[in-house]
Amino acid sequence: MTDRPWLMRTYAGHSSAAASNALFRKNLAKGQTGLSVAFDLPTQTGHDPDHPLARGEVGRVGVPVGHLGDLRTLFDGIPLERTNTSMTVNATAMWLLALYQVVAEEQGADLAGLTGTTQNDIIKEYLSRGTYVFPPGPSLRLTTDLIAYTVAHLPRWNPINICSYHLQEAGATPVQELAYAMCTAIAVLDAVRDSGQVPPDRMGDVVGRVSFFVNAGVRFVEEMCKLRAFARLWDT
Repeated sequence: MTDRPWLMRTYAGHSSAAASNALFRKNLAKGQTGLSVAFDLPTQTGHDPDHPLARGEVGRVGVPVGHLGDLRTLFDGIPLERTNTSMTVNATAMWLLALYQVVAEEQGADLAGLTGTTQNDIIKEYLSRGTYVFPPGPSLRLTTDLIAYTVAHLPRWNPINICSYHLQEAGATPVQELAYAMCTAIAVLDAVRDSGQVPPDRMGDVVGRVSFFVNAGVRFVEEMCKLRAFARLWDT
């Protein structure tokens, strides 16, 4: 048991890196204890803000990040070594984490102490949401490579946040949501193991850094039972 309070953060990001930075600093000053970054759709799908396919979407549902300078601006004045940052990004998770690491290095941070999460759950993008970039095989390899990298170099980082939330939003029942989430988790762990990048005796480190983002809909009793069942299934 621990007496530490839960991490409290607001899912936020809009219009520009500078405006989002001001919002982050305002929220942290009010007592928020972590950051949860919303990226706009062009960033999530790997398009520069001036790309024709990005037209009309830049900064609409999150902050646009097209290069290292944007991320420097986004976290200006925010010490990343002391900040737990969740980044909701999947197809381009590897690139965003790389930029985040560079900004942390420029701040003089100890990379082994960085804490946070990259969602990095590309499978649910095919199942429910659609912001994939590459075919399933190469996409899962990117997910796997990022996980292996963090185990070796960013040991306190959660390299994947398996997101069943969107499955229920796309029409799954609570039972189906759990089933697909467990299948995703198993597929990812199998891919990491089969890649040979993580020694067998360190697979426990991979399992220990997997987090979940689970839906909680209007079926109040069923949803509570679902969460308890999910925790037991995952533990098993």
